[in-house]
Amino acid sequence: MSEMMYWQAIQRAHDEELARDPLVFAMGEDIGVAGGTYKATQGLYAKYGPERIIDTPISENSYTGIGIGASMIGCRPIIEIMSVNFAWLAMDQIINVAAKVHYMSGGRIKAPVVVRMPGGTAHQLGAQHSARMEKVFMGVSGLRVVTPRDPRDAYGLLKSAVRCDDPVVIIEHELMYNMKGEVPDEEYFTPLEGAEVIRPGKDVSLFGYNISVHWALEAAEFLAKHHNIDCEVVDLRALKPLDRAAIKTSVAKTHRAIVVEEDEAPCGVGSEVIAIINEEAFFELDAAPVRIHAADVPIPYNHKLEKAAIPNASQVVHAVLRMLGK
Repeated sequence: MSEMMYWQAIQRAHDEELARDPLVFAMGEDIGVAGGTYKATQGLYAKYGPERIIDTPISENSYTGIGIGASMIGCRPIIEIMSVNFAWLAMDQIINVAAKVHYMSGGRIKAPVVVRMPGGTAHQLGAQHSARMEKVFMGVSGLRVVTPRDPRDAYGLLKSAVRCDDPVVIIEHELMYNMKGEVPDEEYFTPLEGAEVIRPGKDVSLFGYNISVHWALEAAEFLAKHHNIDCEVVDLRALKPLDRAAIKTSVAKTHRAIVVEEDEAPCGVGSEVIAIINEEAFFELDAAPVRIHAADVPIPYNHKLEKAAIPNASQVVHAVLRMLGK
């Protein structure tokens, strides 16, 4: 077991897959000589050359489309979009081509492409660089959407995504690239489906993904220490498809549910999780499910307003206490 940063785990997964299969290549802005905005391809340009670590102009729709086209003839492209905010420019290729071609061709054509992108609110990047778009991608039939919470997941999910025959969107987080964590030395693969209970509990289920898992864990530790409340923390991890069985199982165990997400509430991940709870676990509930989410505003540049617009562990603590009448 080695300790490494989130970006190092992603870089290692790239390296191993590039070495294994000559049809794997990476493409994106500044991923070559510069090694990527968040270092995820650092050193790979020197090792594999410009034909497999391809620097592109600022042209998201074009290079994403090139990668998707290459995937249809047998390649395994890993497309890096510098920020999820810029993915809007590539939506036609991701949604209208990658997600649909397998179905529109009667199963004759596959698009095994991986599209990686960092999202979320970092430090004063402003409204146009702080988007959360997971709810957009998870609403598209034909895509898989996964959200690694730590270096171990970042490595295992990318490895699995490259080997998958479906188009996979991986949403990382701008604040997590320097996060350290243990990663097994041997090769492993994290499933692209399924949630994971990372803190068992009996009083309240806290559902999160990506960075919000860490807010939920922080709140759970505080509640256990100061209020003797035992929260179960569930990392949803795969948002498309969502693990309905895991959601139902946890709610049946605790009888209370809170969804923690960085996205704004309307039409978010929380809405879908609560819909699943209402459909499949309604009679298990002792209280109405609750969402912890961002304010419904473009994220402000001002630091105090930025912090006020996004959730934190303290909000989760207060929500749990209110739910339990304390």
